[in-house]
Amino acid sequence: MTDSRGFTIIELLVVVVVLIAAGLLFFAQKNELQIAQADSQRKTAINAMHYSLEEAYYTQHGHYPTSIDESILKTVDPDLFTDPNGIKINQAGSDYRYEAIGCAENECKGYRLRANLVNESDYVKSNRDRD
Repeated sequence: MTDSRGFTIIELLVVVVVLIAAGLLFFAQKNELQIAQADSQRKTAINAMHYSLEEAYYTQHGHYPTSIDESILKTVDPDLFTDPNGIKINQAGSDYRYEAIGCAENECKGYRLRANLVNESDYVKSNRDRD
Protein backbone atom coordinates (compact mmCIF):
# COMPACT_ATOMS: atom_id res chain seq x y z
CA MET A 1 0.00 0.00 0.00
CA THR A 2 1.13 3.47 -0.77
CA ASP A 3 0.67 6.35 1.58
CA SER A 4 -1.61 8.82 -0.19
CA ARG A 5 -1.91 12.42 0.88
CA GLY A 6 -3.98 15.04 -0.92
CA PHE A 7 -6.87 14.88 -3.34
CA THR A 8 -7.20 13.37 -6.76
CA ILE A 9 -8.03 15.50 -9.77
CA ILE A 10 -11.51 13.93 -9.90
CA GLU A 11 -12.22 14.94 -6.29
CA LEU A 12 -11.06 18.49 -6.94
CA LEU A 13 -13.21 18.77 -10.09
CA VAL A 14 -16.27 17.53 -8.19
CA VAL A 15 -15.73 20.16 -5.49
CA VAL A 16 -15.27 22.92 -8.08
CA VAL A 17 -18.45 21.88 -9.94
CA VAL A 18 -20.45 21.83 -6.69
CA LEU A 19 -19.15 25.28 -5.72
CA ILE A 20 -19.99 26.72 -9.14
CA ALA A 21 -23.51 25.25 -9.00
CA ALA A 22 -24.05 26.66 -5.49
CA GLY A 23 -22.83 30.09 -6.64
CA LEU A 24 -25.16 30.13 -9.62
CA LEU A 25 -28.10 29.11 -7.45
CA PHE A 26 -27.25 31.83 -4.92
CA PHE A 27 -27.11 34.60 -7.53
CA ALA A 28 -30.33 33.41 -9.22
CA GLN A 29 -32.19 33.46 -5.89
CA LYS A 30 -30.70 36.83 -4.97
CA ASN A 31 -31.98 38.31 -8.24
CA GLU A 32 -35.48 36.89 -7.66
CA LEU A 33 -35.55 38.37 -4.14
CA GLN A 34 -34.52 41.79 -5.45
CA ILE A 35 -37.27 41.69 -8.09
CA ALA A 36 -39.87 40.66 -5.48
CA GLN A 37 -38.72 43.47 -3.19
CA ALA A 38 -39.00 46.06 -5.98
CA ASP A 39 -42.52 44.81 -6.83
CA SER A 40 -43.46 45.10 -3.16
CA GLN A 41 -42.13 48.69 -3.10
CA ARG A 42 -44.25 49.52 -6.14
CA LYS A 43 -47.41 48.14 -4.51
CA THR A 44 -46.71 50.03 -1.27
CA ALA A 45 -46.29 53.30 -3.16
CA ILE A 46 -49.52 52.84 -5.15
CA ASN A 47 -51.43 51.93 -1.97
CA ALA A 48 -50.12 55.04 -0.18
CA MET A 49 -51.13 57.30 -3.09
CA HIS A 50 -54.55 55.63 -3.34
CA TYR A 51 -55.22 56.00 0.38
CA SER A 52 -54.15 59.64 0.35
CA LEU A 53 -56.34 60.40 -2.67
CA GLU A 54 -59.37 58.81 -1.04
CA GLU A 55 -58.98 59.76 2.62
CA ALA A 56 -57.27 63.13 2.40
CA TYR A 57 -57.67 64.75 -1.01
CA TYR A 58 -61.22 63.70 -1.96
CA THR A 59 -62.54 64.23 1.57
CA GLN A 60 -61.19 67.79 1.56
CA HIS A 61 -61.95 68.80 -2.05
CA GLY A 62 -64.86 66.61 -3.20
CA HIS A 63 -63.10 65.70 -6.45
CA TYR A 64 -59.82 64.19 -7.67
CA PRO A 65 -56.84 66.10 -9.12
CA THR A 66 -55.80 66.06 -12.78
CA SER A 67 -52.27 65.01 -11.76
CA ILE A 68 -50.45 64.06 -8.58
CA ASP A 69 -47.09 64.79 -6.99
CA GLU A 70 -45.74 65.60 -3.54
CA SER A 71 -47.20 69.14 -3.63
CA ILE A 72 -50.73 67.83 -4.23
CA LEU A 73 -50.66 64.75 -1.96
CA LYS A 74 -48.83 66.17 1.03
CA THR A 75 -49.74 63.18 3.22
CA VAL A 76 -47.60 60.83 1.09
CA ASP A 77 -43.86 60.43 1.62
CA PRO A 78 -42.27 62.32 -1.33
CA ASP A 79 -39.93 59.40 -2.03
CA LEU A 80 -42.92 57.21 -2.94
CA PHE A 81 -43.55 59.26 -6.09
CA THR A 82 -40.27 57.91 -7.48
CA ASP A 83 -40.21 54.31 -8.71
CA PRO A 84 -37.42 51.83 -7.78
CA ASN A 85 -35.58 52.90 -10.96
CA GLY A 86 -35.46 56.53 -9.80
CA ILE A 87 -38.08 57.90 -12.23
CA LYS A 88 -40.93 60.15 -11.01
CA ILE A 89 -44.59 59.22 -11.55
CA ASN A 90 -45.92 59.89 -15.08
CA GLN A 91 -42.47 60.64 -16.53
CA ALA A 92 -41.34 58.67 -19.56
CA GLY A 93 -40.18 55.21 -18.50
CA SER A 94 -41.72 55.41 -15.02
CA ASP A 95 -43.25 52.29 -13.50
CA TYR A 96 -45.99 54.50 -11.96
CA ARG A 97 -48.87 56.16 -13.79
CA TYR A 98 -51.75 58.34 -12.62
CA GLU A 99 -54.61 58.56 -15.11
CA ALA A 100 -57.31 61.15 -14.33
CA ILE A 101 -60.82 60.25 -15.52
CA GLY A 102 -63.77 62.51 -16.34
CA CYS A 103 -62.03 65.85 -15.87
CA ALA A 104 -63.56 69.28 -16.32
CA GLU A 105 -62.05 72.56 -15.09
CA ASN A 106 -59.25 70.82 -13.13
CA GLU A 107 -61.71 68.62 -11.27
CA CYS A 108 -61.88 64.91 -12.01
CA LYS A 109 -64.55 62.33 -11.22
CA GLY A 110 -62.12 59.45 -10.97
CA TYR A 111 -58.62 58.13 -11.50
CA ARG A 112 -56.57 55.03 -12.07
CA LEU A 113 -53.18 54.42 -10.44
CA ARG A 114 -51.00 51.80 -12.11
CA ALA A 115 -47.64 50.22 -11.34
CA ASN A 116 -45.74 48.00 -13.76
CA LEU A 117 -44.63 44.87 -11.90
CA VAL A 118 -41.97 42.41 -13.02
CA ASN A 119 -43.29 39.12 -11.58
CA GLU A 120 -47.02 39.87 -11.85
CA SER A 121 -49.57 41.74 -13.93
CA ASP A 122 -49.83 45.50 -13.52
CA TYR A 123 -51.00 46.58 -10.06
CA VAL A 124 -54.01 48.88 -10.47
CA LYS A 125 -56.01 50.92 -7.97
CA SER A 126 -59.03 53.03 -8.93
CA ASN A 127 -61.21 55.57 -7.21
CA ARG A 128 -64.00 54.36 -4.97
CA ASP A 129 -67.54 54.40 -6.29
CA ARG A 130 -69.13 57.43 -4.69
CA ASP A 131 -72.69 57.16 -6.00
